[in-house]
Parts: sequence; structure tokens; C-alpha cells
Amino acid sequence: MSAQTIQPVEPPAAIKEFAYDHPDRDVAAFKRAVANKLIYAVGKDPVAASQDDWLHATAYAVRDQLVERWMTTTRASYQQDLKRVYYMSMEFLIGRTFTNALLAAGLYETVRDALADFGVEMEALAEREPDAALGNGGLGRLAACFLDSMATLGVPGFGYGIRYEYGMFRQKIVEGQQVETPDYWLTRGNPWEFPRPEVNYRVRFGGYVQKREGPRESKDSGSGAADWIDTHDVLAVAYDTIIPGFGTQATNTLRLWSARATEEIDLSAFNRGNYMAAVESKNHSENVSRVLYPDDSTPSGRELRLHQEYFFVSASVQDLLRRYLRTHNSFDQLPDKVSIHLNDTHPVLAVPELMRLLIDEHGLSWDTAWAHTQKVFSYTNHTLMHEALETWPVEMLSRILPRHLQIIYDMNARFLAKVTQAQGAAHDVELLRRLSLVDESGERRVRMAYVAVLASHSVNGVSGLHSELMKQSIFADFAKLFPERFNNKTNGVTPRRWLAQANPPLASLLDRRIGKGWRRDLTQLATLRPMAEQPAFLRAFRHAKRENKLRLANWIEQNMHILVDTDAMFDVQVKRIHEYKRQLLNVLHVIRRYQRIVDTIESGKPCDMVPRVVIFAGKAASAYQVAKLVIRLINDVAFTINNDERIGKLLKVLFLPNYSVSLAEVIMPAADLSEQISTAGTEASGTGNMKFALNGALTIGTLDGANVEMKESVGDDNIFIFGNTTPQVADIRSGGYQPHDIYQSNPELKRVLDAIRSGAFSPSEPGRYQGIFDALVNWGDHYLLLADYASYVETQDKVDALYRDADAWTRKTILNVAGMGEFSSDRTIAQYAHEIWHTTPVSIPR
Repeated sequence: MSAQTIQPVEPPAAIKEFAYDHPDRDVAAFKRAVANKLIYAVGKDPVAASQDDWLHATAYAVRDQLVERWMTTTRASYQQDLKRVYYMSMEFLIGRTFTNALLAAGLYETVRDALADFGVEMEALAEREPDAALGNGGLGRLAACFLDSMATLGVPGFGYGIRYEYGMFRQKIVEGQQVETPDYWLTRGNPWEFPRPEVNYRVRFGGYVQKREGPRESKDSGSGAADWIDTHDVLAVAYDTIIPGFGTQATNTLRLWSARATEEIDLSAFNRGNYMAAVESKNHSENVSRVLYPDDSTPSGRELRLHQEYFFVSASVQDLLRRYLRTHNSFDQLPDKVSIHLNDTHPVLAVPELMRLLIDEHGLSWDTAWAHTQKVFSYTNHTLMHEALETWPVEMLSRILPRHLQIIYDMNARFLAKVTQAQGAAHDVELLRRLSLVDESGERRVRMAYVAVLASHSVNGVSGLHSELMKQSIFADFAKLFPERFNNKTNGVTPRRWLAQANPPLASLLDRRIGKGWRRDLTQLATLRPMAEQPAFLRAFRHAKRENKLRLANWIEQNMHILVDTDAMFDVQVKRIHEYKRQLLNVLHVIRRYQRIVDTIESGKPCDMVPRVVIFAGKAASAYQVAKLVIRLINDVAFTINNDERIGKLLKVLFLPNYSVSLAEVIMPAADLSEQISTAGTEASGTGNMKFALNGALTIGTLDGANVEMKESVGDDNIFIFGNTTPQVADIRSGGYQPHDIYQSNPELKRVLDAIRSGAFSPSEPGRYQGIFDALVNWGDHYLLLADYASYVETQDKVDALYRDADAWTRKTILNVAGMGEFSSDRTIAQYAHEIWHTTPVSIPR
């Protein structure tokens, strides 16, 4: 069948004449809109309305302002038959929507004034909104920044993910320890989402595969079509959220899937009085979308993760094929109209799922389906650590996704046959073993990253260093076979969220001095460079920083009942708790600082050390016991220092619980020093480093991830670099690293580590941190904390020296902000759109 495009159906005359009220944008009209929503949508008398009721009424009114843009964009995309990008991610850490929507719609002042007339404070309402619990770390926040930039640049696209009912968890700190509780972010409803119960797909698990015989099987179908039968099924139901672009009428859609049972209740069991059995199937089905990253320390937890990953990619691929077939009657144009982007390995099951649907459901041959698949998919890698590259046991896949395992085996066999054919006489069995999609050593496991690399026409890293190391290490053999597939796309952050919204004092200063254009063109920040020499601008910049420090100090006082000195340096490390991110190295420096202060005071000498408030925040995965122990150590150290009356304002240590996007928006603008101290060669990129620098913090860090490019952008003199480089790390490890020798040869470090081991910070349980001591001193110090310790401490002393000179410090912070133009997610997405997805922006009629 030749490819044809089906012209969009003309709407009937009655639809053409369909009339509705366009929402006006002045204060009076918005007051009326909020009043109507409060009464008719929320169903509350204003006399009895709570803050949450006002928030929902206002959110509905703001949402109305976006809906028309949304529908116009969707129609334009169909009419222009544009190639769409489908961005698949296990996480979308979008944070709060209220203020972001106001800024995107240009309604901030209008809404503030309208609510003020009702005696309602808009800022108080915004604080009532819960963060959407749809992610955890940088992976999810990057996805959210990318959706914002795609909409702003008019890239036609969808985000696809899971509508987690309880998020990952809400972190509480109880007696210094992380305690995980459900994150009830949907308790009061979500006014920003549109339930789409009519958009649902059957997602299948288990069963067995039966080779199909008869006329539906194509002659050239290779392995042949098959029937997947006797499955147990779950329904995926769509929920849509509008993603508005900034300074444009264009919008995009975040479509999240919620799991529903195919049958709500077993009525016969219920009528027999067996009430638990009556809903057992429903509960089992709906567990799929309850929690992000269920604890995978148990077999059932690992199986649930596999169910989750397949659940959302199956629904998404079915959905995007349905959308494609609305305007096309064959699959010939699929690669020209569809681009599927895999954000890390979690969505890689989309590859065999697309193959299954094309071959089994739509009758394409294997060769045709595979050709389409390789043109449609692209993949971003986010880690260089082999242990973090997702693999699934063959035995588990054979039970849960037997057809997909069969397709993966067929992919693997064809691929290895081609490699063998290309080798000719020089048959390299070891190379085939390394390239195989199935790891045959020990328990047989499918290497999902390898599936992604083989199926994708583009494979990118997320910083210059990471992309090079990716080709040299984890994908070295593939990079030699397919060098044209590998490229770099350095990450970026959206300036709308991370400067305009998070930092009103600095955003206002920038608007006055360089105009508002930086929101869409972050390179305009470069015009700040000469202002770093202007005393008046330095004072204004410092004033903005002080406002932000006061805001964070107030948050700390209100939520943790601790007073902090805003004249002190705010030294901040906030990120996922993981050994390679080396929060523990920071703790070692904190203890060394504490000991120096105590020594000076006890000697009777005046202590003139720079006062610091050291702030940690971040979650440890529920099954990651080492990371959770580090959190406990941080809190034990904090308790000891904060309750030592000798220390006073010279040092405070805080662990802020339940780190989130909205909390980051308070912390990052207040930071003076940004700790980006991962072992060189372990951090793919980082985006927190960019957010801190954009908000006027100086970075202390290793030459890892995007720190390398940031150093080039801000200048060598405006960043504090320490520690071993990636090649040096490799040399240390290959040379027989002996951390115990460093421990013995550095008295100051030995004293710090001995304090941890002896129970100085855990007197009720002296051996609590023996495992941490052993990991660093006796068991190899895998992430080279002791190897970098001396350099880190020396560099921290340089930080102190600079902070004493307020003007010199501020000049460097201004130069950091000025150098952040290249780290906008708009730049990143423009590169993806042009070089990987090959998309055309949607044209919105005026």
C-alpha cells in the first residue's frame, strides 16, 4: 500500500458555529472567573471557603486561560501534519504548577491583584499547593525542564509517564534517621489534570506465545507474527496536563497513565461475604501506578518495577500509533512523523513493544518493522556505572513478558549474525559475548541499555566528558560499530523555573538592568560581565542574595526551629543521597572544621574562621542502607555541633527533610557555595550545579560531568576545582589504591575518621559508624574520598579566604551568572530537535 496522508476531517457546520466564552484577562474578569469557579466548580460559599478551596478555584480559572491555546496547538499540529516527539520518562519532577502557569500565561500580577480584592494572598495560596510526586532526582527534573523548553520552542510533543498515586515517599527525619511515608499529593485532588477515562489501553502480562499460522503471516516476516494469549491484563487510563510555553501560544501535553483493573469487583465473591477476595484483583492491578521505584530488594519489588516499566511504555506506544493512524493509512511515513525518545533505560521495553505491535497487530514484516524502529527511537544515557545500567533476568521476562523476550532474542540473533558476517574469517567470540543483548555470565540477564543502543539511530550523553567516557567504557564496542550514532547533548535548565520563578529578587534586578529577554534567550546574561566592576551593581546583587538567605532562614526557623546567621556563608549540598555524590566527603570537612574551631577556642585564642551554615538535603532510596546511614551520620554530626555552646554562630549543620522542587526553589537562590564533589568520572552531567551558578553561587567541585563545561564558561578563576581528574582516578585504581596509608599519613584526617569510629557523634551507640570507617579505610574507599580529601580541604580554605572579601566574592558570583547562557534547556532542546528528532516547530495562527 502506498503511503497516504489522510486529510483532517472538516468539522460539521454545527461545530464550526460552536460558540463559547473566551476568558478575559483583566482583573475584573478574572475576579468573576474565580468567583464562578469557587461556587460552580468547587461548590463552596466564599464565607466557608478554605485556602485550598480558593487555590482550586484560582487554578481552574488559570487553567481556562491555557485550554484554548492547548486546543489551538493540537489542531495546528494535525493540520500541519508535523512530526511529533514522544518523550518517555519514568519521572517528571514538575514541582508545583500554580506559579509556573501564571508566569507562562503572563497573569501573575492580574491574579495577585484579583485575589487581593477578595482578601486572599496569592503567595499563601501558592504555598498550599503540593509538589507533584512524579519523580525523585535529576532525571525527572531534567524531563520537566525539557517539556517546558519543548513547549516554549514550539516542538510538537508529548511527555509520557506514570501518574504515581503516592510518589516515591515523603521523607521524615526521626531521631536522625530517614523514615519513608506515603506522599499523599493527590489527597485534595489535582486541578491541573484532565482525566481521560475514554483514553484507555489494555496492557498485558504473563500468558504464553503461540506462533501464528495462516494468511495474516507475511512471507518475509522473519521470525513470524505470533499470538500472545492467556494473559492477565491491566487497563492504563490517561490523565493529561497542559505544558504551556513561555512567550508563545504553543503548548504541549504531559500524558500520565494510571492503572485500573479490567474488572472493578468480583461480585460473586462479594456476595459470598469474601470481601477481600472481591477486590484482590483490583488492588493487585492498581499497585502498578501507586509508588515510584518500589523497593527492589525483594523479588516481588523487582517484578513490580518491571510491571511498571512495561505498563507505561505499552500504553504510550499504543497511544502514539493510534494518533499516527488517525491521519495516515500505512506505516510508510512512521519515521517521518514519529520520534520516540528514551530518557535512560527505564522505557527501553518500548522497543520490543513497538516491534510486537507492528508485527503481531498490524501485520508488518520483521525487516520493515525493524527499519522503522531504528529510525524512530533515540536514547539518552545518564550513567557510566555498570551496576546502574538496568538489566532484567531472562527467567523473569519469560514469565511476565514472554513475547518481548522472544523479540529481544530475535533482535540479538540477527545482530550477532551481522557482526559475525562482517568479521569474516576473524571470528571474535569474545566480542560477540560483549555485544550480546543477553549477558550469559551467571544468571542470564537482558542488558536494556544495549537494546536501546542497538534500536536507536541516536545515542547521546549529557555532558562533553560523559559522552566521551560513554564511548570509551560502557558502549565502547558499539561505538566502534556505530560511531555515527553517538553524540553529546549537554544538559540545561529552564530559566523560567530556576531564575524567574525561584529567585524574584535577582530576576527583578536583571529585568531592570538588561531587560526581560533572558527568559527566552539566556545568552543575554553575558551582558552582565562589565557590571561586575560596578560598585552599585555589586551592592544590588548582594542585596538580592541577602533577601534569598533571609527567606531560607525563615523557612528553617519555621520548619526546624533552628536560628541561622544570614551573614554566615551558606554552604549547600542538596541532591540524591548516593555514595558517588560524596556527601560523606563534605561531612569529613565539616568535622575537621568543627575540631579546628574547638581547638582554637580551647587554646584561648580568638577564632576568626568564616562562619558557615552547612546545608544538606536529599532522599536515599528506601533499600539503600549505606546512603541512609550517611543521612544518620549527618544528623548526628549536626546534633553534636548545633548543641555545642562553644561554637555559637561559627558553624551550623542542617539536614532539611523531604527535599523537593519547591524546597529547591528556596534553597538554591540562597546558596553562597555549591558543593558538586562527585568522584571524577561518575556524574553524567548534573543540573543542580547549573541552577546554583545561575542563582549566584560559586561552585566547589571536581572536574566531573558538566562542571568541566561550566569551568570553561565562567572562567578558571571563578570556580573552585579540586581533586583527581578522571584519568588520575583510573591510574589510582589500577595502581593498587591503599586508603589506609592516607589515613595513617594525614593526622588531621585520621583524627576526623577516628572521631566517627569511636562514637564521638553517637555516644549511645559507639559502633554505629564502624561500617563507614571500614568502607573508607579498610575496604578500598571505592569513590576515593581519602584520595581527594587533602585537596578538598585546601580548596575549602581558599573559599574562606575569598569570602572575607565581599566585593571580590560578589564579582565572581556575577561572572558565574553571566556565564550560564549556554546552560539553558532551550539550547539543549533546540539541539535535540535539529540534530536528533528532525522536527519542525508548530506554527500557531494569530
